[in-house]
This record gives sequence, C-alpha cells and structure tokens, in this order.
Amino acid sequence: MITSKFNKESLERYVSSLKFSLYCITHPFDGYWDLTHEKRGSMAAANTILILTLLAKILKLQYTSFIFNAVYWPEVNIVLQLAAILFPLALWCVGNWALTTLFDGKGRLSQVYMATCYGMVPYPLFQFPLIIFSNVVTVDEAEFYTLMSSLSLVLCGLLIFAAMMMIHEFSLSKNVLFTIGTLFAMLVMVFILLLFFSMISQGIAYFISIGREILFRL
Repeated sequence: MITSKFNKESLERYVSSLKFSLYCITHPFDGYWDLTHEKRGSMAAANTILILTLLAKILKLQYTSFIFNAVYWPEVNIVLQLAAILFPLALWCVGNWALTTLFDGKGRLSQVYMATCYGMVPYPLFQFPLIIFSNVVTVDEAEFYTLMSSLSLVLCGLLIFAAMMMIHEFSLSKNVLFTIGTLFAMLVMVFILLLFFSMISQGIAYFISIGREILFRL
C-alpha cells in the first residue's frame, strides 16, 4: 500500500515536472527560476527531454523527406549522430559549471544539466511535426520548413541562455560574458582532449614498435 502510494506520487511528480518544461518555453525567466529554486524540475524529466531530442535527431534522418534531408544511410554512423548532441552537451555543462563556480555562479552541475535539457524542449517539439510535414509539402513550401526548423534551434539557444541567467543569478551583461566564456572553455577542453588522445595514440604506437623490434630480434 505504501509502495503503491509512493510510486503514484513519484509518477505525478515526474509528469508535473515534464509538463513544467512547456511553461518554461512561454515564461522562461520565471520558469527557470522556479525550476531550480522552487524545485519544479526533475532529473527524470530532464533525461526524458534529452532522450526525445536524440530520438528526434535519428527519426529526422530516417523519415524526413529527401527534398529537405537527403541521407545516404550506409554512410550514416548513428553513434556519431548521437555524439553530435551528447558531446557538446557534456562540454557545455562542465564548462559552464566550472567557469561560473569560480565567479560566484549559484548553479550546481546537476542544475546546469537539468536546465540545459529543459532548454532543448523546442527541438523535439518542433521536429516531430516537421518530420510529418516534410512528407506532405512541395519544394515551393520548403522555406516554411526551413524557417520552423531553424526557429527550433534559435529557441533552444535563447532558452538555455535564459536558464543559465536564472540558475546562476547573473545580470544580462554578466550572463552574456559567461556564455562567451563557456563557449571558449568548450574549445579549450576539445583541444586538451585532442592533445591527450594524440599523446596516448603516439605512446601506444611507440610501445607497439618496441614490441615488434624485440620480437624481430628474438
């Protein structure tokens, strides 16, 4: 009985936090303040939004009309397509949290992740209907498809910007500065990762060459 009640309350909490993402679209500043400070959001809902975003990305490749999205499937790597969202997301969350922590940002890493995922809601919200729409329109109506697809990305950017402003309690100018700083931090992390993997690959190649030399002499 207690377990059933607990599960029901958890489900209601999850559904409520998922619905709250729609409120954040129309009331971004109030919404993202309540998301973390009033605990209106949840990690479960954030993960669901991320999964829907990834699903929209894959379904867009598969089912969007060839007029708008010509894809040669034998050359498509699903892992890379998913990484195109997950890798920048990870860099953004770590970079933003690390940078803002040094300058009195209020948001924790989990809050940065959750707010960023909530900011991605317009992408699946727009892309799922656009997948259907792309198969019933002509080339002459392509401008509308392109406009709506671009609008989903612009809205995501604006919502994430508003989310960072609210959870860190930054002013507009300070948030602009730290957004630029986060993008720069992402580039630095990419450079460090590339350098790290380059050194690792060179080290492995060096030891392999030594091993081959030893075997050759034996």
